[in-house]
Amino acid sequence: MVNEQPKWYILHTYSGYEAMVKDSLEKLIENNNLGDYIVDLKIPMEQVIEEKNGKKKVVERKLLPCYVFIKMIYTNQIWYYVTSTRGVTGFCGPQGRPIPMKEEEIRKMRLEEFVSNADFAIGDTVEIEDGPLAGFLGTIKELNATAQKAKVATTMFGRETEVDVEYIQLKKIDAEIPESTAEETSENA
Repeated sequence: MVNEQPKWYILHTYSGYEAMVKDSLEKLIENNNLGDYIVDLKIPMEQVIEEKNGKKKVVERKLLPCYVFIKMIYTNQIWYYVTSTRGVTGFCGPQGRPIPMKEEEIRKMRLEEFVSNADFAIGDTVEIEDGPLAGFLGTIKELNATAQKAKVATTMFGRETEVDVEYIQLKKIDAEIPESTAEETSENA
C-alpha cells in the first residue's frame, strides 16, 4: 500500500478519444493491479438543451473536449503507463510533466463534490440552482445517495419531465412557497 495521497491531474487526448482513453486506462488499472496508484478517472459532462427538428431535449455534452481528469499518485512508472496509452497526447504541465490541480479547480470542475448532510426526501419541492435547468422548480421522485443524485420532476416545454440532478445543484424549498410562486408553479404544471 502507498502512503502518499492521490492528486487530480489533467490528461490531454486526441479529439473524440476521451471515452476510449478512459476505458483503456481502466483496463490498464485492472490488468496491472494499479488501483492503489490510479484512484479515479473522469470526463466532466454537462447537460444542455438542444433543439433538433423542432423538438427540444436535454443531452449530455463534454464540458472540456480533449481532456480526461485522473486522480493518481504520481511516479515515473505511472507516468509512463498513462502517457503510453493510445489516444493520450500527454499531461497538462511543463514538458508533459503533470502539475496537480488546486482545490478550487477540483471544486469548480465538480470532480469531488459531496453533500454529506443532504436532507432531501421524496416529495420535497426543490429549485435547481445550477446547470442548464437553473431556476426550474420541481418535485423529488427518487433519491440515489451513493451517486449523490435525485430524479426531479419539473415542467419543461409545457410537459412534466423527469431529470437527474446532482444534490449539489439542488436547493430545498420550504413548504411556505410565496403565493405568486405557487400560482406560477401550478400554472406551469
